[in-house]
Amino acid sequence: MSFCLGLTGSIGMGKSTTAQMFVDQGCALWDADAAVHRLYEPGGAAVGPIGALFPEAVKDGMVRRDVLRRIIGDKPDAFKQIESIVHPLVGQGRAQFLQQAAADILVFDNPILFETGGDAAMDAVAVVSVSAELQEKRVLERGTMTHDQFQQIRAKQMPDAEKCARADFVIVTDSLDHARQQVQDIVAQIRTRIANA
Repeated sequence: MSFCLGLTGSIGMGKSTTAQMFVDQGCALWDADAAVHRLYEPGGAAVGPIGALFPEAVKDGMVRRDVLRRIIGDKPDAFKQIESIVHPLVGQGRAQFLQQAAADILVFDNPILFETGGDAAMDAVAVVSVSAELQEKRVLERGTMTHDQFQQIRAKQMPDAEKCARADFVIVTDSLDHARQQVQDIVAQIRTRIANA
């Protein structure tokens, strides 16, 4: 039986980089964002149902995320409709991963783990965290969004302090070395727990 570790954190906290550090320690990784991307690609299971609801969102056999964002901005109930299609499909993919993965520690990378109640299915949850200033600096340096867009996204996410309070582990990602050391410590703790179970 594998140990299921939820990995979450707000935008710009370093979650993807930290997830790779767990892989480097021999953990298997399931990435919620990557799962959604696969559903939206040509042949993806969400293309047909989303196209039936919002034909303008599908072009060249794939779901256009930029068009979806615009639709969500224009139609308040669109987000719930899209979620009702995507969440069950993501859940099926996660269940399949759980059945097939062979590693002793399975890491479930999900930016909205707490918001969707996904933490209930985990043996423990790790949250990546950094100061609000460094978070904003990282996001704006990507050059993909404005200060206002970042603030809108941050406002929709559960506050960092609340995530940290609910977590079993908090990984401070102020530097790569510091984050890596914390990941190694967490993996060692979990492997000790597995060995003594």
